[in-house]
Amino acid sequence: MKVTFKGETVELEGNPPQVGDQLPKFKVFNQANEKVKMAQLIGKPLVISVVPDLDTPVCSLQTKKFNQQADHYPDATFVTISNNTIQQQKNWCAAEGVTNLQVLSDEELSFGYATDLYLPNLGFLARTILIVAADGTITYEEIVPEITNEPDYLAALSALEKLTSRVDA
Repeated sequence: MKVTFKGETVELEGNPPQVGDQLPKFKVFNQANEKVKMAQLIGKPLVISVVPDLDTPVCSLQTKKFNQQADHYPDATFVTISNNTIQQQKNWCAAEGVTNLQVLSDEELSFGYATDLYLPNLGFLARTILIVAADGTITYEEIVPEITNEPDYLAALSALEKLTSRVDA
């Protein structure tokens, strides 16, 4: 699969899973440097926001927007995955006040290779939103065609609402 980065075509590692597929097994690390396996994330609706680099404006904005939404969906799990180091993620979360979602490191690229969302020529993950049902089935997927653009937040949240209800604070 191909996407663009600043207008230049780049290829993903392979063919990412699609709607209806099971989320593949992977492991990432939380900010305490503890291994988090895919099986630990499912069990209730899951929003996976994949960003190339938290320290860039669009990735930062995307993560903050989902952090704001997490309060409205108490029956869902929200995570952001990037291949930033754990220390970079800790620093970013502290600076930005992000506490409503888990920011997970794929520095080892387990997630990137398992989902084929790794961009080997660029060395980072493709901007993607996955909505996953409690049983691990992918119910929504957006691989943003131009990596520097934001995802369609409303479409992702609409897909999430099919799995859980929104609670207005």
